[in-house]
Amino acid sequence: MTLFGYAMQDLYLWVLIIAAILTVVVLLFGDLLDGIFEAFPFLHPVLILSFFIFLSAIGYVLEWFMNWPSIVILITASILSIIFVTLLHLFVLVPIRSAEQSWGYSEEDLVGGIGTAIVSIPIDGYGEVMIKRKSGVISKPAVSYDNEEIPQGERVLIIEIKDGVFYVSPYQSLD
Repeated sequence: MTLFGYAMQDLYLWVLIIAAILTVVVLLFGDLLDGIFEAFPFLHPVLILSFFIFLSAIGYVLEWFMNWPSIVILITASILSIIFVTLLHLFVLVPIRSAEQSWGYSEEDLVGGIGTAIVSIPIDGYGEVMIKRKSGVISKPAVSYDNEEIPQGERVLIIEIKDGVFYVSPYQSLD
Protein backbone atom coordinates (compact mmCIF):
# COMPACT_ATOMS: atom_id res chain seq x y z
CA MET A 1 0.00 0.00 0.00
CA THR A 2 1.15 3.52 -0.65
CA LEU A 3 0.24 6.81 0.96
CA PHE A 4 1.05 10.15 -0.67
CA GLY A 5 2.91 8.18 -3.34
CA TYR A 6 5.31 6.56 -0.86
CA ALA A 7 5.42 2.97 0.37
CA MET A 8 4.14 2.59 3.93
CA GLN A 9 7.46 1.09 4.98
CA ASP A 10 9.27 4.23 3.83
CA LEU A 11 6.77 6.47 5.65
CA TYR A 12 7.24 4.50 8.87
CA LEU A 13 11.01 4.88 8.55
CA TRP A 14 10.79 8.65 7.94
CA VAL A 15 8.41 9.15 10.86
CA LEU A 16 10.80 7.15 13.06
CA ILE A 17 13.79 9.27 12.03
CA ILE A 18 11.95 12.59 12.46
CA ALA A 19 10.46 11.57 15.83
CA ALA A 20 13.90 10.46 17.05
CA ILE A 21 15.44 13.80 16.05
CA LEU A 22 12.60 15.72 17.72
CA THR A 23 13.03 13.59 20.85
CA VAL A 24 16.67 14.65 21.09
CA VAL A 25 15.61 18.30 20.66
CA VAL A 26 12.97 17.91 23.40
CA LEU A 27 15.54 16.32 25.70
CA LEU A 28 17.88 19.26 25.16
CA PHE A 29 15.29 22.05 25.31
CA GLY A 30 12.35 20.36 27.05
CA ASP A 31 12.48 22.56 30.13
CA LEU A 32 11.22 25.44 28.01
CA LEU A 33 8.04 23.50 27.29
CA ASP A 34 7.34 22.02 30.73
CA GLY A 35 4.87 24.64 31.94
CA ILE A 36 2.79 24.51 28.78
CA PHE A 37 1.81 20.85 29.16
CA GLU A 38 1.16 20.65 32.91
CA ALA A 39 -2.61 20.98 32.49
CA PHE A 40 -2.75 17.99 30.14
CA PRO A 41 0.02 15.54 31.10
CA PHE A 42 -1.02 13.07 28.38
CA LEU A 43 -0.11 15.75 25.78
CA HIS A 44 3.47 16.02 27.02
CA PRO A 45 5.93 16.08 24.09
CA VAL A 46 7.76 13.03 25.42
CA LEU A 47 4.55 10.99 25.30
CA ILE A 48 3.53 12.24 21.87
CA LEU A 49 6.96 11.59 20.39
CA SER A 50 7.12 8.20 22.13
CA PHE A 51 3.81 7.30 20.52
CA PHE A 52 5.14 8.15 17.06
CA ILE A 53 8.41 6.31 17.71
CA PHE A 54 6.59 3.16 18.84
CA LEU A 55 4.04 3.44 16.03
CA SER A 56 6.63 3.88 13.31
CA ALA A 57 9.04 1.27 14.68
CA ILE A 58 6.33 -1.38 15.11
CA GLY A 59 4.79 -0.47 11.74
CA TYR A 60 8.17 -0.65 10.00
CA VAL A 61 9.00 -4.05 11.48
CA LEU A 62 5.54 -5.45 10.73
CA GLU A 63 5.63 -4.13 7.14
CA TRP A 64 9.03 -5.74 6.70
CA PHE A 65 8.30 -9.15 8.21
CA MET A 66 4.54 -9.70 7.96
CA ASN A 67 2.42 -10.13 4.88
CA TRP A 68 -0.60 -8.39 6.40
CA PRO A 69 -2.58 -5.61 4.78
CA SER A 70 -1.14 -2.18 5.59
CA ILE A 71 -4.32 -1.05 7.37
CA VAL A 72 -4.12 -4.04 9.75
CA ILE A 73 -0.48 -3.23 10.43
CA LEU A 74 -1.35 0.42 11.10
CA ILE A 75 -4.15 -0.54 13.51
CA THR A 76 -1.96 -3.12 15.28
CA ALA A 77 0.93 -0.67 15.57
CA SER A 78 -1.43 2.03 16.88
CA ILE A 79 -2.92 -0.23 19.56
CA LEU A 80 0.50 -1.48 20.68
CA SER A 81 1.84 2.09 20.70
CA ILE A 82 -1.01 3.29 22.91
CA ILE A 83 -0.33 0.41 25.31
CA PHE A 84 3.42 1.11 25.42
CA VAL A 85 2.97 4.87 25.86
CA THR A 86 0.45 4.30 28.65
CA LEU A 87 2.92 1.99 30.42
CA LEU A 88 5.70 4.52 29.88
CA HIS A 89 3.54 7.27 31.34
CA LEU A 90 2.35 5.28 34.36
CA PHE A 91 5.56 3.51 35.32
CA VAL A 92 8.28 5.95 34.25
CA LEU A 93 7.12 9.53 33.76
CA VAL A 94 4.62 9.82 36.64
CA PRO A 95 7.12 8.53 39.25
CA ILE A 96 9.83 10.81 37.87
CA ARG A 97 7.57 13.87 38.01
CA SER A 98 6.33 13.09 41.50
CA ALA A 99 9.80 12.45 42.90
CA GLU A 100 11.23 15.52 44.58
CA GLN A 101 14.85 16.42 44.41
CA SER A 102 15.57 15.60 47.98
CA TRP A 103 18.54 15.60 50.28
CA GLY A 104 16.50 13.83 52.94
CA TYR A 105 15.38 16.97 54.77
CA SER A 106 13.27 20.05 54.39
CA GLU A 107 14.02 23.42 55.89
CA GLU A 108 11.04 23.06 58.22
CA ASP A 109 12.65 19.90 59.66
CA LEU A 110 15.75 21.88 60.63
CA VAL A 111 13.90 24.43 62.79
CA GLY A 112 14.48 23.51 66.42
CA GLY A 113 17.60 21.57 65.53
CA ILE A 114 20.97 21.96 67.19
CA GLY A 115 24.09 22.80 65.23
CA THR A 116 27.58 24.17 65.66
CA ALA A 117 28.83 27.58 64.56
CA ILE A 118 31.71 26.78 62.21
CA VAL A 119 32.26 30.46 61.39
CA SER A 120 31.68 32.91 64.23
CA ILE A 121 28.53 34.98 63.93
CA PRO A 122 29.19 38.70 64.63
CA ILE A 123 26.63 41.24 65.78
CA ASP A 124 24.67 42.40 62.71
CA GLY A 125 26.62 39.95 60.56
CA TYR A 126 26.64 36.51 59.04
CA GLY A 127 28.41 33.36 60.07
CA GLU A 128 27.94 29.72 59.23
CA VAL A 129 26.29 26.86 61.09
CA MET A 130 26.77 23.14 60.54
CA ILE A 131 24.20 20.48 61.42
CA LYS A 132 24.97 16.77 61.47
CA ARG A 133 22.11 14.59 60.21
CA LYS A 134 21.78 10.92 59.34
CA SER A 135 21.82 11.87 55.65
CA GLY A 136 25.01 13.92 56.00
CA VAL A 137 26.26 17.30 57.09
CA ILE A 138 24.39 20.50 56.28
CA SER A 139 26.02 23.90 56.51
CA LYS A 140 24.17 27.14 55.89
CA PRO A 141 24.72 30.86 56.50
CA ALA A 142 23.47 32.03 59.87
CA VAL A 143 22.51 35.22 61.71
CA SER A 144 22.12 35.69 65.45
CA TYR A 145 18.42 35.79 66.33
CA ASP A 146 19.08 37.90 69.44
CA ASN A 147 21.67 40.08 67.66
CA GLU A 148 24.52 38.89 69.87
CA GLU A 149 27.93 37.56 68.94
CA ILE A 150 28.26 33.78 68.77
CA PRO A 151 31.83 32.42 68.74
CA GLN A 152 33.08 29.66 66.50
CA GLY A 153 32.55 26.18 67.93
CA GLU A 154 29.55 27.12 70.09
CA ARG A 155 26.42 25.00 69.86
CA VAL A 156 23.38 26.87 68.56
CA LEU A 157 19.63 26.34 68.36
CA ILE A 158 17.94 27.08 65.03
CA ILE A 159 14.98 29.37 65.75
CA GLU A 160 13.80 30.01 62.18
CA ILE A 161 14.90 29.95 58.57
CA LYS A 162 14.33 32.82 56.13
CA ASP A 163 15.57 32.76 52.55
CA GLY A 164 17.96 29.90 53.31
CA VAL A 165 19.57 31.71 56.28
CA PHE A 166 19.43 30.21 59.77
CA TYR A 167 18.41 32.51 62.61
CA VAL A 168 20.09 31.00 65.66
CA SER A 169 20.57 31.52 69.38
CA PRO A 170 23.24 30.02 71.62
CA TYR A 171 22.09 26.60 72.80
CA GLN A 172 21.56 26.31 76.52
CA SER A 173 21.28 22.72 77.68
CA LEU A 174 18.92 21.83 80.51
CA ASP A 175 21.62 19.60 82.05
